[in-house]
Amino acid sequence: MTIGQATERVAIVTGGSGGIGGAVARRLAADGMTVVVHYAGSAARAQEVVESITATGGIAIALRGDVADAAEMEQLFDTVQERFGGVDVVVNTAGIMLLAPVAEMDLDAFDRMQRVNVRGTFVVSQQAARRLRPGGALINFSTSITRLQAPAYAAYAATKGAVEAMTLILAREMRGRDVTVNAVAPGPTATPLFLDGKSAEQVDRLAAAPPLERLGTPEDIAESVAFLAGPGRWVNGQVVFTNGGIG
Repeated sequence: MTIGQATERVAIVTGGSGGIGGAVARRLAADGMTVVVHYAGSAARAQEVVESITATGGIAIALRGDVADAAEMEQLFDTVQERFGGVDVVVNTAGIMLLAPVAEMDLDAFDRMQRVNVRGTFVVSQQAARRLRPGGALINFSTSITRLQAPAYAAYAATKGAVEAMTLILAREMRGRDVTVNAVAPGPTATPLFLDGKSAEQVDRLAAAPPLERLGTPEDIAESVAFLAGPGRWVNGQVVFTNGGIG
């Protein structure tokens, strides 16, 4: 099938060049979806995800954009509409995590997280709310830290608390559209974003915390997304904690 032909289902994965985003893109492609791998600055990594999908017979393209820029996201959705005929699944994995105790948090860092994690999720969710076809799904990303209340995570958790609020309200606003809106809240997951700056001792301690006694993998998280994007049609307006039972 060539680009431009109609396909059964089309998915946009923001942050698709990242660890979890890439796993989500590959997993949705394995379910037969055409996947748009969105990226902000990692063109080479996004292309690697695309190539890993096309190598197994899937259809994928990479598109760049700033998730917090309304014009750029509108253009991205327009491009997807023109090339594939519509959008059925939107997954918002794009996000940044900057850690510090409240007393020490740099407010510029706080504002950067608010822009990407809150405004970015809102901008993409707004496009999804306008464009998702019946039977579609929007999956945003929160974090299990909203339950665990770990020190140094206050600013990050605050952005994800906002994501949960907008997700749950949007699910109710989509009444009558046959579109589900949910959030996935991963626990400690072995991605570069999570592992950066942590000692081996810290990683081992976090890995031992869940009853399953290991860190999550990006593929673990992608399975929850695939369920919500596909067969999980009766799950709506929920935050799905995908964390091995840590809390």
